[in-house]
Amino acid sequence: MSVGALSPEAHETIAEACNRLGMRSNSGEGGEDPARYGTIKNSAIKQVASGRFGVTPSYLASAKEIEIKVAQGAKPGEGGHLPASKVTNYIARLRYCKPGTLLISPPPHHDIYSIEDLNQLIHDLKQANPEAKVCVKLVSEAGVGTVAAGVAKAYADIVQISGYEGGTGASPIKSIKNVGNYWEIGLSDAQRVLIENGLSRPDHPQGRRRTQDR
Repeated sequence: MSVGALSPEAHETIAEACNRLGMRSNSGEGGEDPARYGTIKNSAIKQVASGRFGVTPSYLASAKEIEIKVAQGAKPGEGGHLPASKVTNYIARLRYCKPGTLLISPPPHHDIYSIEDLNQLIHDLKQANPEAKVCVKLVSEAGVGTVAAGVAKAYADIVQISGYEGGTGASPIKSIKNVGNYWEIGLSDAQRVLIENGLSRPDHPQGRRRTQDR
């Protein structure tokens, strides 16, 4: 959940708690205050979505893991959405926009039309931060296994399968009527296809996958 969906205080508290417990919090697609980089309040996972809100070289360099959000379970096929009323001076500074501006991250395929495009983005992110793992976030839907295989072949380090509750839960009614499937189903499909393609071995660099759900 990004700053904007959560208050700055809540966002920082979650990051600090995760760092103290040895976990990893996710910045969300809203950027992060540079004052947090290198501190106990730094989000270990930095998200990159199609809107590229707050994505800078220092933002990427501060990550232990970089997550490309292709889609989220709460509203697969749609992008992020932050109402204008939530875009305060602080949020506008992080997202490089004017206060009171409606912010929409375009839906999937706005900037990634093929596996080759995804491969190029993964390559660019690894050039910005060679030490960080690159994760690609998918949604548990029919055929996600085939997409996962393509993601692995694009040299993603982690394939993440989100269930139907992925996201902040702030989606409009029309969106949450068309959510993703149970993460268990998506994980099973992804595992099957990755094994069939020889991409799910312990020694394979593109063999890791995980799930996300509340």
